[in-house]
Amino acid sequence: MEEESVRGLWTEARELIDSVSADSGGVERLESPPSPLQFIRDYVSPNKPVIISSAATRHWPAISRSLWSDDAYLRRALSGCSVSVHLTPDGRADALVPSPSKSGLCFASAFVQSMDFSEAMQLIEATGEESSPVVAYAQQQDDCLRGEYEALAGDVDAHIPWATEALGCLPEAVNLWIGNARSHTSYHKDHYENIYAVITGEKHFLLLPPTEVHRLYVRNYPAAHYISSSKDNGGEVKLELELEEPEKMVPWCSVDPYPASDEIIAEQSSSFPLYYNGPKPFQCTVRAGEILYLPSMWFHHVTQSPDDNGRTIAVNYWYDMQFDMKYAYYSFLQSINLYRLSSVASTQGEDKNDIKQNCSNSNPD
Repeated sequence: MEEESVRGLWTEARELIDSVSADSGGVERLESPPSPLQFIRDYVSPNKPVIISSAATRHWPAISRSLWSDDAYLRRALSGCSVSVHLTPDGRADALVPSPSKSGLCFASAFVQSMDFSEAMQLIEATGEESSPVVAYAQQQDDCLRGEYEALAGDVDAHIPWATEALGCLPEAVNLWIGNARSHTSYHKDHYENIYAVITGEKHFLLLPPTEVHRLYVRNYPAAHYISSSKDNGGEVKLELELEEPEKMVPWCSVDPYPASDEIIAEQSSSFPLYYNGPKPFQCTVRAGEILYLPSMWFHHVTQSPDDNGRTIAVNYWYDMQFDMKYAYYSFLQSINLYRLSSVASTQGEDKNDIKQNCSNSNPD
């Protein structure tokens, strides 16, 4: 009965979103930027994603003058600047991986290394090769465009005018992302209205609305992080994974939409039937110059295709979400998941209070 009711919710929510072609699974596209009224009425209020064409960004120097496709310009602008680079063995940061010292999976955070920008660019390009034992990704997510990369901030809009007027505030953070084809992001959500602009290359999104949280099997996993154990004879960083002490549990989506083998596909299909037997995720590709409006609390999985320089560069603007009735509805859905976790814990001797505390935390993204 519970599952039937939840499936009914999925159907009704998707009908209300009404931006998806049943055949293509794509997201609605606009040929020009929306007015503030259109944006708040047609997309923010119904919590519906949309892609805006390159007409919204063609005046940005980063795009109109191809500044961010010019390595010489980028190195000159950021000469002497140190930036934070996230290193992982396979491009999967903030993701589930096998635990280093116990059975099962853990939530792994990247090893973060500060280095000169020119060195970072070389490393991002070099680690795009499958033979590289590490993958480098500039993805600091701490308002880094107005911090580490301040010299580049004038090459894009400081804020998105139609979004700022509609939402009644300036963005809380503006982040710069520079990665290669091996970098990808596991399913997660953000407590922000996200305006995501691709400058070079392409970004590929799988999207699920907040009403389908059950399908991602959010569970608690022990937190871990990569450390730099040594450098090999060639000077390359070698990474090891270690669990955090004292133990910390992180709620995270269990589903991997791109399993590496048929065996894993079969295992996941059996373990996570609501994902594999439910409606397909929304899919979209955001090309260079385009903007994706990603509504708050939507789950998204991201991969990317690089430009001719072997990199994908993007900027995103995080605007505060409204903690309104929609948030209350979503919290109720989360509480159902919490009830399920607590039921499992009662049979395994785990502490329900610990589970409640861990599940109430925001995702660490």
